[in-house]
Amino acid sequence: MGLRRLRNRLLRAMHDPELPVFHSPSYRLPIASLEHTMGLEPRRADLAAWALVELGAIQPAQLHVPPRVRYRDLFRVHTADYLESLTRPEPLAQVFAVQPGEVVVDEVLHTIRLAVGATVAGARLALARKGPALNLLGGFHHAFPDKGAGMCPVNDLAVAIAAMRLEGLVGPVVILDLDAHPPDGTAACLDGQADTWIGSISGVDWGELPEGVDETVLPGADDATYLEALGALLARMPRPALALVIAGGDVLAGDRLGLLGLSDHGVRSRDLMVARALQGVPSVWVPGGGYSEGAWRILTGTGLALALGTTTAISSRVDPLSLRFAQVSQALDPQRLRGEVADEPWLTEADVADLLRLPGPREHRLLGYYSAQGIEYALYRFGLLEQVRRLGYDDLRVTVDRVAVGDRMCLLGTAEGQEHLLVEGVYARKRVEAPPGINLDPAPEVLFVHWLTLRHPRGSWSGERPQLPGQDAPGLGMAREAGEMLVRMAERLGLDGVGLRPAWYHVAYTCRSRFRFVDPARQGRFEALLEVLEGMPLLEATKAVAEGRVLRDEQPYTWEPDLMVAWRQTPAWSEDRRAVEEALVAAHLRLVPEEAAAEPAGPG
Repeated sequence: MGLRRLRNRLLRAMHDPELPVFHSPSYRLPIASLEHTMGLEPRRADLAAWALVELGAIQPAQLHVPPRVRYRDLFRVHTADYLESLTRPEPLAQVFAVQPGEVVVDEVLHTIRLAVGATVAGARLALARKGPALNLLGGFHHAFPDKGAGMCPVNDLAVAIAAMRLEGLVGPVVILDLDAHPPDGTAACLDGQADTWIGSISGVDWGELPEGVDETVLPGADDATYLEALGALLARMPRPALALVIAGGDVLAGDRLGLLGLSDHGVRSRDLMVARALQGVPSVWVPGGGYSEGAWRILTGTGLALALGTTTAISSRVDPLSLRFAQVSQALDPQRLRGEVADEPWLTEADVADLLRLPGPREHRLLGYYSAQGIEYALYRFGLLEQVRRLGYDDLRVTVDRVAVGDRMCLLGTAEGQEHLLVEGVYARKRVEAPPGINLDPAPEVLFVHWLTLRHPRGSWSGERPQLPGQDAPGLGMAREAGEMLVRMAERLGLDGVGLRPAWYHVAYTCRSRFRFVDPARQGRFEALLEVLEGMPLLEATKAVAEGRVLRDEQPYTWEPDLMVAWRQTPAWSEDRRAVEEALVAAHLRLVPEEAAAEPAGPG
């Protein structure tokens, strides 16, 4: 990473060393189900911001705090009745296709107002510097004057144009809508306005748009087809006094909701082509849609194109979340984690009571290290307490105690006058047993997770977010953060990694990017199972395994809840791809239709 960061800093100095990038931690929408129901990466803005800094494309000082848009700016585009309706959960829930109970109105509106405010502020800054500005959340092009749709409550593009016109902007304004879907809401908001031109390339035709929209529809287009059409569109574009660009992430091949087929390189080439066409023009860039795991890479790529002018690919090894958590962990105060106060004596009253085994209550420390207050401190520094609070829970508190198999940590919070269990985990130290044919001396020791549940009692089940086996409430949408935090705990305790035994297929599936089975042969059978169940909804896949509808050598396959580990440093034997591939081929798994299912095989 070091050489690449240095190279990127040199490119930045030669290209755009002061590119302003608008970002806030509150850009993450406080609706936990969106990741599952829409395929939306809720961390997209965060991951892109962290990656751009880590890659040396921008300096931390280039990250601008977005202002909240003023309601008087919104009223210039949207009707009073519609804006009034957004103070109730039901209209917002309809826009985001979720249940009203999941919407904390003030927090959702806070995110939206920040995003719109940043597009307005970005336009103002772009006009001042006669160059680009990047907003990591925005492009709400499906919002009409009197209604919202498609996760677009208000139209930040139209609001920014109205604000700049009021401040004296004269001349053509161009919107390049390069999201995979048509600019229906934007066209309605700007219908009849002179000196405004909208150019669009979409993957789907939603019918006739108002006059003045230059739309090209290219279902399934690959890189070459798309870029050729983009070149023609840019040739027709008038020279703007201000441009707003939706650099949509949903144009990527495999996007859940997009209907185009671009590669990562093709999307970056798109951004570079537009950036060159707009050289010297004030422009605001926003991300629009993106409904795949790779959406953050597309947004990061837009930043790289603007700051560095490069098509260099982002390495698959770059994990901004892991890097961010490592940085935060290194900055944590060990004394605060242990519940000690800096000015306390080195031997406390509690220490004396422990040494003398005096009667009375004592504070239990998780794994002999973390106090309850210390865990609260860590959760706060990692940003997780704020995320939980924005989901609608107050009076958050941590408890730590001992149970039969290990140490238990709970996070509790209050909603509507009732205290709820939000997080519960039971942990212990555990030696890893050697897989067959492998000598482990000494045996690695891991932070073993006996039990971990992340609960969102205010959330709702739905057809897109069904109740999975073992769940009694929807999840908080923070499984990745929890996994990274556990890895940092293992690191601080001098352990080799984090281990668990997944009781169900869906648990292993959720952990698959960070954890792998210790036994290479078991990893191979799991990868064979992933191939057999590819494309199935997670609940259906879990049920297929549990009900014996996956056959191995024509016999019902029984789920194997073996040890999976997220290693701090992966042992060489664990990366034996030959052993994994041999087990994958030898698994002989196949899926049978539901009506031909055998008796349930259970979780094993």
